Amino acid sequence: MTIISVPGSSGLLDASPERKLSYFSNRYVLGLTLSAGIGGLLFGYDTGVISGALLYIRDDFKKVNDNEFLQETIVSMAVAGAIIGAAVGGWLNDSFGRKKATMLADVIFVAGSIVMAVAPDPYVLILGRLLVGLGVGVASVTAPVYIAEASPSEIRGGLVSTNVLMITSGQFLAYLVNLAFTEVPGTWRWMLGAAGVPAVIQFCLMLFLPESPRWLFLQGDKAEAVAVLSKIYEPDRLEEEVDQLSVIAEEELHSKTTLRLWDVFKTKEIKLAFLAGAGLQAFQQFTGINTVMYYSPTIVQMAGFSSNQLALLLSLIVAAMNAGGTVVGIYLIDRFGRRRLALTSLTGVILSLGILSGAFFLQTPSSVSGLCSNHDLHDECKVGPFGWLAVGGLALYIAFFSPGMGPVPWAVNSEIYPETYRGVCGGMAATVNWVSNLVVAQTFLSLAAAVGIAATFLILAGVGILAVAFVFAFVPETKGLRFEQVERLWKERARGNVNGSQSLLEGGM
Repeated sequence: MTIISVPGSSGLLDASPERKLSYFSNRYVLGLTLSAGIGGLLFGYDTGVISGALLYIRDDFKKVNDNEFLQETIVSMAVAGAIIGAAVGGWLNDSFGRKKATMLADVIFVAGSIVMAVAPDPYVLILGRLLVGLGVGVASVTAPVYIAEASPSEIRGGLVSTNVLMITSGQFLAYLVNLAFTEVPGTWRWMLGAAGVPAVIQFCLMLFLPESPRWLFLQGDKAEAVAVLSKIYEPDRLEEEVDQLSVIAEEELHSKTTLRLWDVFKTKEIKLAFLAGAGLQAFQQFTGINTVMYYSPTIVQMAGFSSNQLALLLSLIVAAMNAGGTVVGIYLIDRFGRRRLALTSLTGVILSLGILSGAFFLQTPSSVSGLCSNHDLHDECKVGPFGWLAVGGLALYIAFFSPGMGPVPWAVNSEIYPETYRGVCGGMAATVNWVSNLVVAQTFLSLAAAVGIAATFLILAGVGILAVAFVFAFVPETKGLRFEQVERLWKERARGNVNGSQSLLEGGM
């Protein structure tokens, strides 16, 4: 059981008195978290399942097998849909609430799953992929915000990171489903259609769950908001939370305007917050995580292992390590803080990318004394030492990335924006993540062919160094802070009081 202690502080941020909470101390909050986190499961399943399904789609549709662009379109159309879904997701969250946005995402996802399962040709399949992507994009914005707004600040980071655990678990589940349906007629239809089941489950659960209490309160439904908050907080803490929300509601009443995208860039503190949030999302992708998740079998074969079975097994191991590392991140994020965890994670990522680059640079055809059999997984693999070093670097990369740069960007983006901007800024930052995802996925193999795989990993390591500098310069620590305290932190930084505001937080680091 994880116990989180948040030391008190004094000064401009007026930190909360010391409290100790467990992730499991309130089953109601945990239930809300897991229900909302099914959106993350859908996110992960969709990104993982297509790698196996595409093999059988190519068998069924000759035009797909003969056209690499069509294959790339089938894979990337879900990402394109997610970009659109994330872009409108913030507006849906603010206009209709987190609950209705989640349920709409489920409906879209189920529709997309059905279209994919019955697709008579690749073009209808592409339409289904677009629909599924739209649902994933909306869910990627909504789930972290819903969880954050229903979580006590002391354990908010860990609970939001549970959504990332659901993403990595969804990827692992996708690989298992791929294996399970390999001998079933209509293989890829079952693989893709099964994605609708969790969406139906989440839709049914959300019918009985409340709207975000903060959204309710700021929409004027104070009685319902207090009823939900009373299930989250003890009476003394409840009064404190309601008082804080009343102040925020009063401020918003006097400054109520229709928020537009460009309003984000009019106020210095909002610009600083968005820079930190969007920058973390971009660096999450540009440090190469999806080169590993999408192309790990290809990387292993480049290292000298040619067995398809071994490549599939490795994908399962990588997905399992990713999920396991996220559990570690949940444990650490509210103990060590977001900033420290991100910096530690990036340091390890740079080291492992350097190892991968070195392994491929040193590996020559003569260093590979043999290859694994494509037909017998039990044949002894006589791959050279640098091939094994590359596999070790790949494992080390996942071990460092998954606890830190996996959950930290999503946790930070769920808590750094004022209530008025939380939906639109969260949606814009998630869009940055999906666009970066698409760029990385579409360029990795081409870049490797142009400059070599060793140089490609070296470039990613260079991006990692830039990411470390970015975190040092632009990302403050927000561990244990209430939303109102985070808002005051950005105002201090906007006034140029960067070191001063940070020093007030060091007790929480």
